[in-house]
Amino acid sequence: MHTPSRPEDLDHPELLWARAVTMAMVDAACNPGTEFALDDDGVWCHSTGACGWWRLTVLDGGRAVFCGQDPDGSRTHVDGEQIDFLAGGPDWLPWGLLRDDAAGNLFGFVYWWEDGAWHRIPYPQELEEDGLEGAAAWVGSHEEFLGLTVSSYDVPYRLERSLTAGVARFAELARERKADADAVTALVAAAHADGGPAPRIDVALDIAARAGILA
Repeated sequence: MHTPSRPEDLDHPELLWARAVTMAMVDAACNPGTEFALDDDGVWCHSTGACGWWRLTVLDGGRAVFCGQDPDGSRTHVDGEQIDFLAGGPDWLPWGLLRDDAAGNLFGFVYWWEDGAWHRIPYPQELEEDGLEGAAAWVGSHEEFLGLTVSSYDVPYRLERSLTAGVARFAELARERKADADAVTALVAAAHADGGPAPRIDVALDIAARAGILA
């Protein structure tokens, strides 16, 4: 990933949606205090550590928005002022939502997908880092996605290899929107393999249905 990050650092939004939904399902099913949520605005991670966050919104017409912040890595003030991440953005952006984020000084990066590519504002030369890698390295790395998802299971290291393979298989189904109840159950039930607390399968199924990844 570049420093600061560039639009080409992000994978296709369909792939990102599959990854984000998979992470949200596993974490919500296996951790009562999950930091993930799915609502009308997209998939959220409310805390990536040190109060970082991200949100992926997929809109009609194949458009998408990915935004967030890494407080330790988003060094996006120039001459004491936060840069305007929304300057010159297209009309179709969810402006109300994004302006609320901007008013809260919550942005370290804002990317939007249109016409087959990711875009962002031109960064000032003084901007050294936007924090994308710190907050969401998984947007450009399948390995980062797998590692983050498996970490939500909270199982012994010896089980991680088999869990990683299962997560990878499920993410493929999710991208093709061909997952089913059995696949969802198998994905989250793996957390119970070593005698840990039973995962909340109903929560995972609800997320999968609302995210539109079921066949």
